[in-house]
Amino acid sequence: MAVPADAAPLDEQVMEAGPLGAVSSATPTTEADVRLTVNGTTHRLTVEARRNLVDVLRRDLGLNGTQVGCDTGACGSCTVLMGGEPVRSCLVLAAQADGASIETVESLAPDGILSPLQEAFREKFALQCGFCTAGFLMLGTALLRQEPDADCERIREWVSANLCRCTGYSTIVDAIEATAKAGRGQPPDTTTREEASENRAERSA
Repeated sequence: MAVPADAAPLDEQVMEAGPLGAVSSATPTTEADVRLTVNGTTHRLTVEARRNLVDVLRRDLGLNGTQVGCDTGACGSCTVLMGGEPVRSCLVLAAQADGASIETVESLAPDGILSPLQEAFREKFALQCGFCTAGFLMLGTALLRQEPDADCERIREWVSANLCRCTGYSTIVDAIEATAKAGRGQPPDTTTREEASENRAERSA
């Protein structure tokens, strides 16, 4: 196909269209005024409409406990609670959260005192590298609020929504289950780490 004599050079055409026809950086970006109530504090912000919630939480509000993992909603490291429900904050635009109540992992220990679930994560060794921990803590918090009597199988069903590369999930399940039992007034599990590993090995044999 013949190229018109007055056509712009190819590199200029690419810069104008951007990769895969995306809007070029020269195109004005629409902004949105949003009101977010995060961990009980209301913030009024003007943000680019394309920015997702996790970016605003981390960059604008300095709440870096929420992690950015896959940025596609697959891993769950960015899980926060919006209106009490767990959501992937990398998939929610900040503008979509306008007027919503958001809870991040920082809400669990506002005065530096660990929540019962956080204590259980520590006692059950439910974290190793810690990158995914915030997402699991918020997921577990939502589950225990909605279903305080959740049993082991129900807990496993919930935590399967998030990815962990280190723990193998068993200790995460143990921590949430221990918190649920404590909330029901049941005596704490005094099983040691070694005994728990042996018990899991026997169950899987």
